[in-house]
Amino acid sequence: QVQLVESGGGLVQAGGSLRLSCTASGRTFSSYVMGWFRQAPGKEREFVASIWWSGANPYYSNSVKGRFTISGDNAKNTVNLQMDSLKPEDTAVYYCASRHITATKYDYWGQGTQVTVSS
Repeated sequence: QVQLVESGGGLVQAGGSLRLSCTASGRTFSSYVMGWFRQAPGKEREFVASIWWSGANPYYSNSVKGRFTISGDNAKNTVNLQMDSLKPEDTAVYYCASRHITATKYDYWGQGTQVTVSS
């Protein structure tokens, strides 16, 4: 059974940093893409960043490019999202998700972790 478990959320002041982690289990992820999404209150869920399990092809939304860094640690079966220069508009529930490299939709999701950035 595939499980994705996020951790590392919390409350931080604007300009600060947080590091989110997603621990994956239940399958071999070598042919999968891992993504981070977020959903703010009253808004639709939006894509944040993605990376192949191998560490190739990191990709970011324009809203976080240059501030967030996605990376993988295959030895620990985790994917991390380093978030720097945080802004109040980054406040959201952050979700980890996975999809096969040939798929267009993410099929497994974590439960989410809250990130709150105060001004």
